[in-house]
Amino acid sequence: MVMRVGVGSMNEVKIEAVKMCFEKFFGVVEVAPISVDVPPQPIGFEETIRGAVIRAWEALRKADADLGVGIEAGLMRVLHSITGYADQHVCAIIDSEERVTLGFSMTLEFPVIVVERILGGRAREAEEVMEEISGIREIGRKGGAVGYLTRDRVRRIDLCAQAIVSALIPRLNPELYNVEWPKAHEILGEKP
Repeated sequence: MVMRVGVGSMNEVKIEAVKMCFEKFFGVVEVAPISVDVPPQPIGFEETIRGAVIRAWEALRKADADLGVGIEAGLMRVLHSITGYADQHVCAIIDSEERVTLGFSMTLEFPVIVVERILGGRAREAEEVMEEISGIREIGRKGGAVGYLTRDRVRRIDLCAQAIVSALIPRLNPELYNVEWPKAHEILGEKP
């Protein structure tokens, strides 16, 4: 039976990253993208994880999937960094028992102007400012900010893949993670 994976996004980069990673570990999979409304530009781990879990939870339910996947990029507070913040992709994977596994990508510092505008309320998303800097429309649906900043040596799909694979690790090795896993409703503060 082919595994059905719901993806809480219509972003082609996220969808392709999920397909690529799941096929690497599970062979042929059916990927079902689902549009999900989440608040703009999360700041901090808690908000970013919450956004990823909301995306995964909605995808699991609306796609009638075996697993739901949510990927959210957020601005994390990082002491001693140039701007005080770094961007990181978080992946949440949820199964039919509501069990959540999380994964994370490498982090990168946005240019100072990006962080200043987001924190100052002059931009809703980093993508807005990065489009202005780079001249690339819909940069988040292409190589992403990381693509532009690394001269296309690292692309957004790479960050998504890092987060997805790290979220899959406990699912690939459940015998090594034989404790109670976090549940979606606990993270979201909802009753089951």
